[in-house]
Amino acid sequence: MRWEGRRQSSNIEDRRGMRVSRGGLVGGGLGTLAIALLVMFLGGDPTPVLQNAANAPSQTTNEPYAESPNEAEWRQQIAVTLAETEDAWNALFTDLGGQYREPVLVLFNGAVESSCGFAQSAMGPFYCPPDEKVYIDLGFFDQLGPELGGQNDFARAYVVAHEVGHHVQNLMGISNRVHEMRQRVGEVEGNQLSVRQELQADCFAGIWGHRAQRYAGILESGDVEEAIRAAAAVGDDTIQRSAGQAVVPDGFTHGSSEQRMRWFTTGFKSGSLESCDTFKAADL
Repeated sequence: MRWEGRRQSSNIEDRRGMRVSRGGLVGGGLGTLAIALLVMFLGGDPTPVLQNAANAPSQTTNEPYAESPNEAEWRQQIAVTLAETEDAWNALFTDLGGQYREPVLVLFNGAVESSCGFAQSAMGPFYCPPDEKVYIDLGFFDQLGPELGGQNDFARAYVVAHEVGHHVQNLMGISNRVHEMRQRVGEVEGNQLSVRQELQADCFAGIWGHRAQRYAGILESGDVEEAIRAAAAVGDDTIQRSAGQAVVPDGFTHGSSEQRMRWFTTGFKSGSLESCDTFKAADL
């Protein structure tokens, strides 16, 4: 991915020197929690998960933070990726006669307070609809290794673009409609709605890739394959197998590896919002 020397977004909030604790839980890095736990919450509204700690007292202290050379590079690349998503979605919303509201990306280390509640790094990157912010601990990429971004620049970009895809859903009213529908159905049907929402965010990430290549020419050979491998790595079936569990489709909340790869590819090839209507698709 040709990101060096390109515009970096100013919508970055760096909280990595803030140390947050709540209810005995202290943020201090990713630790050794299972990868399955990290990626199960890659995207979507984390409010139901974070509300578990909502009533616990919190403490915040500021400490010096020294980023590693890897983190410095990832911070710059993520800022460029966010800027590219801004360019893409501003143009698309203008074409639709609307106005895009750019999200803020929060960098944190260990734990963070959001409008959705208290979150630890083990949740992985997430988007919080009430404050319209994307939250990322850069240690996530190092913990997961090359397939999800340790040595894979376009996979890191895919993660950011997926979370921004949830922001787009929020602006378009899709997130609220899904939330309302989930209140009226059972767990299995609710999971199916979540899958459709996640796959649409993957498709929206593909739209960003399409426009980034068409108008900015930032992609290099192998970049799309990197994103596809990353999408496959966070498929629900892959996560369940990695955790030593049986594959249970009714428990899927993000979609299978094949579905996530296919919907990212759909958005990338078409560059069209219409092609990303996962809620009307008969076959996901």
